[in-house]
Amino acid sequence: MTDSGKTKENTDIRIALLTEYDGTDFVGFQRQNNGRSVQQTLEEAVEKVYGRFCRIYGCSRTDSGVHARGHVSHVDVPFSIPVEKIPLALNAVMEEDLVVLAAKEVTSDFHARFNTKGKRYCYRVRNAAIPSAIDRRTEAFVPGKLDVEAMNEAAKEFIGTHDFSAFRAQGGPDISPIRTMKDVYVLRKADDPDLIEITVIGESFLYNMVRIMAGSLVYVGQGKMKKEEIRTLLTGEGARKEAGKTMPAKGLTLEEVFYEDLVW
Repeated sequence: MTDSGKTKENTDIRIALLTEYDGTDFVGFQRQNNGRSVQQTLEEAVEKVYGRFCRIYGCSRTDSGVHARGHVSHVDVPFSIPVEKIPLALNAVMEEDLVVLAAKEVTSDFHARFNTKGKRYCYRVRNAAIPSAIDRRTEAFVPGKLDVEAMNEAAKEFIGTHDFSAFRAQGGPDISPIRTMKDVYVLRKADDPDLIEITVIGESFLYNMVRIMAGSLVYVGQGKMKKEEIRTLLTGEGARKEAGKTMPAKGLTLEEVFYEDLVW
C-alpha cells in the first residue's frame, strides 16, 4: 500500500467511515505508543471483521481528550459487505466510547484527509457557579459572568484569511500560519442558558488553534481582551502569549467534515 492510502492494485474496496467518539480515554486519533488511540481501535476492529490488517486514514488527527461527532476516515478492505451492515459489524467488536455511525463505498482516489473542503468545530463552555457532573467530559467550566455579545462581536474578527501565528501552540509543525475561517460565532444556548457554544468553521487549522481561539474569546467575555487586540494579532504582529489561554481539550468537538462529493 502506498503512503497516500491508495492500493497498488484495484482489488480492494475503499470504504469511508463516519465515526463518533468520546475522546476522554483516547490519546487522540493517531496511533501512538503511549496509549489507546482511535486509529488503533478502528484498525483492530476492521481486522477482526475482515480477517486482515487494513490501515485507517483519518480526516484529522484530533488531540488527546478531543471528541468527535462526525469524524471521517477511509480504509481499503479485501471484500464487500453491505454498507448498512458495516457499522453493526464494527461496533460489535469495539468499546462503547467509539461508534461507526455510517459507511459508504467510495472511489479509489478518495482520501479522507486530502479531499476535505473544511471542518466545523464546536467548543462548549459551562458558564455557571457550579460545573455539570453529567457533561463534565465534554465541556470546559468557566465560572463568573461572560459577556457573550462581546465574545460574538470579537469572533467576527477571525472570519476571513489571516495570519494565525499567535493562535497556535508552540512546538507545533512549522507550516504556514495563514488560514481561512468561513464563520466563527458564539451563542448561549436558549434551552440551557449556562452553556455557551463557540462554533468555528474553516478550511484548515493549526495545532491547538481552535482551543486558543476559544481561550481568547473567553478572555473577551471576561473583559481581559478587546476585539481590537484580536484584530491586531491576526496581522501576524504579536506573540502567542498575547492571545488567550489554550482551553482544555475536553470542551472541543469535531462536529462535521465537509467534502465535495461525500454525502452520508
